[in-house]
Amino acid sequence: MTYLIIKLIHIFSVFIYGGFLFTDNLFLSKIKKDLSEKEHSKVREYFMQYVRKVVPKALLVAVASGIYLFFVNFGDIADEGLSNFQILLGIKAVLGLWLGIRGILQVFFSIQPLVFKSHIFPFILVIIIIFLSQIMFSV
Repeated sequence: MTYLIIKLIHIFSVFIYGGFLFTDNLFLSKIKKDLSEKEHSKVREYFMQYVRKVVPKALLVAVASGIYLFFVNFGDIADEGLSNFQILLGIKAVLGLWLGIRGILQVFFSIQPLVFKSHIFPFILVIIIIFLSQIMFSV
């Protein structure tokens, strides 16, 4: 039962983080074409004022619950080496940890990323993580 609750919390927090990236990349960036620079800046700041209250906490929950789920699901390493499932889960975990560390450093310590400053790269990583989560049980 604990596993199921943590998995649901993980999925919900990932939806919040991924939803923010989806909205920012697919909607807010397109609004820029229809609004003046001043209007776009005002709309984006209004949006970000609410995002800053929820998304960083959702990211922390996603990373913490993801670490728990990783350790529960990874299992023992067989004599033959890692299974395809373990390899994909490991890749997924590394990408998720990278997103988590990047977000924590940026939001809580004001350390801006040196590369990939926009939200496009994290958005692509979230899509890759979602894809991996869907295929890792069938490989």
